[in-house]
Amino acid sequence: MSVSENITKFLNNEIPSNVKLIAVSKTKPVETILEAYQSGHRVYGENKVQELVTKYEQLPKDIEWHMIGHMQSNKVKYIAPFVSLIHGVDTFKLLKVINKEGRKNNRKLDCLLQFHIAKEETKFGLDMDEAIEFLKSDVFKNLEHVNICGVMGMATFTENEATIRAEFKELVHIFNELKKTFFSDNEDFKEISMGMSNDYKIAIEEGATMVRIGSILFGARNY
Repeated sequence: MSVSENITKFLNNEIPSNVKLIAVSKTKPVETILEAYQSGHRVYGENKVQELVTKYEQLPKDIEWHMIGHMQSNKVKYIAPFVSLIHGVDTFKLLKVINKEGRKNNRKLDCLLQFHIAKEETKFGLDMDEAIEFLKSDVFKNLEHVNICGVMGMATFTENEATIRAEFKELVHIFNELKKTFFSDNEDFKEISMGMSNDYKIAIEEGATMVRIGSILFGARNY
């Protein structure tokens, strides 16, 4: 099956209409993304800034680009003019840089707060205590070029479904607490980005509003 057919089949059979598919196109050439584009799908995710910028420059401008990888603060400036959503905001230093670059580009940048929900130490993310402390601060209240739209998390890479489910439940709990305490008036605070090719079904069952799917759509990656 072609990439275009894979995407159409996935959208029709695998995810409900209220869940947004982020087609993870990292390491895939522009030609492959164009083939995916022919299916009508317009939402793509990349995890490296340089690759994202190169593809943005070469591909149609109605694509909605999501930065889903670990974001270094010194690279925000390259994607600030066009990025639709930054998923992995895992420090408040980074959020301040995003705000500064948003101001320079005269736009409000949509972001998700990434929380550390996995057992693995290798994963990035905030913990709830530091998030609450920052969200209560005057510094946060003055970030006029940042729009926090929800949360993001990555489950442990394991065959144990109970572990994965518990971690996704934790992220939903975090979302609900933040919504109630800090974002009750913000209609944009509605996204829970969780679930990848190996665990997206559990993520959807637990309340994901966005799933990040690569290999199911594009085949194995060439590193």
